[in-house]
Amino acid sequence: MIPNDLRYSREHEWARVEGNRVTVGITDFAQHELGDVVFVELPHPGDEVKAGQPMATVESVKSVSDVFAPVSGKVVAVNDVLVNEPEKVNDAPYSDGWMVVIEMSNPAELGDLLDADAYGKLVEEGGH
Repeated sequence: MIPNDLRYSREHEWARVEGNRVTVGITDFAQHELGDVVFVELPHPGDEVKAGQPMATVESVKSVSDVFAPVSGKVVAVNDVLVNEPEKVNDAPYSDGWMVVIEMSNPAELGDLLDADAYGKLVEEGGH
């Protein structure tokens, strides 16, 4: 199920908007495609990220994949729990498996993200 209250990137990140901050993680589709996540490398609080650019890395038993920033801004929080419990990305991608919180520098970039219906169609078409 794809939560309706989130926005989505074409690279399979989700974004929960709360004021000028966006909590980011990877979607259930993405974690399923990756397989068992064994390592997560996150940016540091204070790092600047740019929409569409890699900001984190997820390593699974199958591969290593970049996680892209859905919006530009400053990282204000990271989910340190994932360092010791990367499986949370698989177990709860939309809750405990969140990765970073970004303070947006350009909220207009949210308009480039997909709503749940559009993201659902992207996944149905093979995820690309």
